Amino acid sequence: QVQLVESGGGLVQAGGSLRLSCAASGRTFSRYYMGWFRQAPGQEREFVAAISWSGGSIKYADSVKGRFTVSEDNAKNTVYLQMNSLKPEDTAVYYCAANTLGIFTSTARYDYWGQGTQVTVTS
Repeated sequence: QVQLVESGGGLVQAGGSLRLSCAASGRTFSRYYMGWFRQAPGQEREFVAAISWSGGSIKYADSVKGRFTVSEDNAKNTVYLQMNSLKPEDTAVYYCAANTLGIFTSTARYDYWGQGTQVTVTS
């Protein structure tokens, strides 16, 4: 069983930054692909970014490209999402997820999910 725990969410003004963390436990993660998704009230959960555990493959949603950076620390079994130049439209619950097959933008391709962390950006 894989456990994922997100942290680092909070309240920030537009233009500010936050760094989210996703701590993974329960398995050896060298072959896992980790994704970040977000869900705003009344909206579908959407893809934000994904990274292979080796860090060799990375993908971003167009809406966050150039502002968000995904990274991983193998020694800590932790994936990060550095969010800069935040906008009110980035407000959502952010989730990390894991799968063993590849980098996908669809929620259906991920097997394990964290509980989410709230990010609120005020104007």
